[in-house]
Amino acid sequence: MESVQPPAGSQVSRVPAQRTPSEQLPPAPATPAPQPPRRRTRTVLTVVAGVLALLCLGGVATAYVWYTRASTPDRSTPDVAVINYLQATLVSGDSNRAKLFTCSGAVPAVDEFAADVSGREQELGVSFSINIEDVVVTETVSTDATVIAVIRRSATIDGIHQSLADTWQFDLNNRDGWRVCTGSRIS
Repeated sequence: MESVQPPAGSQVSRVPAQRTPSEQLPPAPATPAPQPPRRRTRTVLTVVAGVLALLCLGGVATAYVWYTRASTPDRSTPDVAVINYLQATLVSGDSNRAKLFTCSGAVPAVDEFAADVSGREQELGVSFSINIEDVVVTETVSTDATVIAVIRRSATIDGIHQSLADTWQFDLNNRDGWRVCTGSRIS
């Protein structure tokens, strides 16, 4: 076999190549771990979902507070409790709502008065307008109070406007808000 000579001027050595043992080789450069693809879309969606969830919770809380305020009967003072009770009993005719303002569910004298007014409306063929006027707290002792109120009923009968007024006294008790316990016509 003929030996092949490198061309003149070449840098190739004529010394046979020697390989170093593998334990003498420098360690291979560590290849960096591949970067996961950026998840910008997922992050944005997570933030938007979190904000929407907080807005929904805030809306639910606000709705609950408004509902509670709107549906809780106002029994903050004796005169307000009497007005609300009389409105429910005489004007609206809502006995269930009226019970929210009483001690034991009914005030017999006021119920009789309401029945009398209803009977007179049917008898005369008119509708009475009921007004609660001159409501005054006359006495308050600890958890008990007395309220005086004028109940005026008005109607136009045969073209003539007529009005009757009765003065009532109500005794109230503060049981988680003021409640009407008794009522009686005093004039």
